[in-house]
Amino acid sequence: MQIHIGIDWSESKHDVMITDESGSRINYMRIEHSVEGFEKIEEWRLAMDIPQEKCRVGLETAHNLVIDWLWERGYTDIYVIPPNVVKASRSRYNQSGARNDESDSYTIAELTRTDVHRLHPWHPGSPLLQQMRIMLSMTEFWRKEAVALSNRLRSCLLRYHPALVDVFSWPSPIACHLILAYPSPELAEIASYEEFQDFLKQHKHTQRSKWVTCFDALTTLHPRAAKGIVQACQLQAQQLARLLLDALKYKQETLEQLNRLFLQHDDHPIFASLPGAGRLLAPALLVKLGEERRRFPTSAMVQALAGTAPVTDQSGRKTLIYFRRSCDKKFRYFAQQFARASCKQSGWASAYFANARQRGHSVSRSHRSLANRWIAIIWKMWQDHTHYDESFHIRQRQLRQQPRS
Repeated sequence: MQIHIGIDWSESKHDVMITDESGSRINYMRIEHSVEGFEKIEEWRLAMDIPQEKCRVGLETAHNLVIDWLWERGYTDIYVIPPNVVKASRSRYNQSGARNDESDSYTIAELTRTDVHRLHPWHPGSPLLQQMRIMLSMTEFWRKEAVALSNRLRSCLLRYHPALVDVFSWPSPIACHLILAYPSPELAEIASYEEFQDFLKQHKHTQRSKWVTCFDALTTLHPRAAKGIVQACQLQAQQLARLLLDALKYKQETLEQLNRLFLQHDDHPIFASLPGAGRLLAPALLVKLGEERRRFPTSAMVQALAGTAPVTDQSGRKTLIYFRRSCDKKFRYFAQQFARASCKQSGWASAYFANARQRGHSVSRSHRSLANRWIAIIWKMWQDHTHYDESFHIRQRQLRQQPRS
């Protein structure tokens, strides 16, 4: 007998609904988020003498300890169901609109019974891929933190000490150290060139041809803010500079760790061959596609997940094509960033983007169209375990563009 287990999870407890092949409720339990709570599922299964391969489990997240516990205990028929799918399916089983955690667990169990042909089995991937996934997430977290801190710090400097904004590229560690060395306009205006040279040498600034220009920017006179404003903003700027230094440092460390893991992965040569992918986008694309080739039997499925393919709404003689909002937004970000970077190293990609712009598409839409084309290419490389070859791709494009006889 096939058993369907729906789990409505939360931080402290989980609602577990168990149904049979006909959708009838067999058991319901509310368990704590603990080893003892998880074991109640196993105790029930053993008491009913049901093997793990006959248990189909559905839940709304892959980022909870319960899913790790299930996988380690041999429950491999697991489906992670998007929350918006669960929300849209509630009315199928309860027309009144009332709901609670128990009813949601029943909805999830029923989806694993009636809609399994629409769902994809969840697989955690290799330990290496799991580590890469975490490192990629942390790299993105520190990137966003650095951007937020940089914007706040720049706004603060423009209010009381604008000279520091134009000395070095922004944001950078040396720009943060400059704020800590010259936190007030008075200190910057009385700085000597010899003292500034020592600062540059200490922080290993090697572009000597720019030293005089940087010093002139530092000592340029600007309108003065009120004394009280300067005192308050000076403290804020120093605090933000220290935080930004840490964010830039941690971002670099996690990116280096991500690349060390990327080099160890069997699919490294495939994604490393992509033009312009670099140290972040190559491992990011690998993480997003994963290792389970059977999950994406067609490139269109990856394009839809990445949000690069538009949505077509067609009925009768009316056809609407619009932006795809339901997708993996991080995947879309990485795909579009890669498309942007590829224009600098790939001739056909640059020509494709230019052609899209000539047709009147916006910059963002042009990059998204190029990303959509790239996703199809990457999917084929990924499925065939082959490297990217620019000359081969150009030959294939020329063959497709030739008129049929």
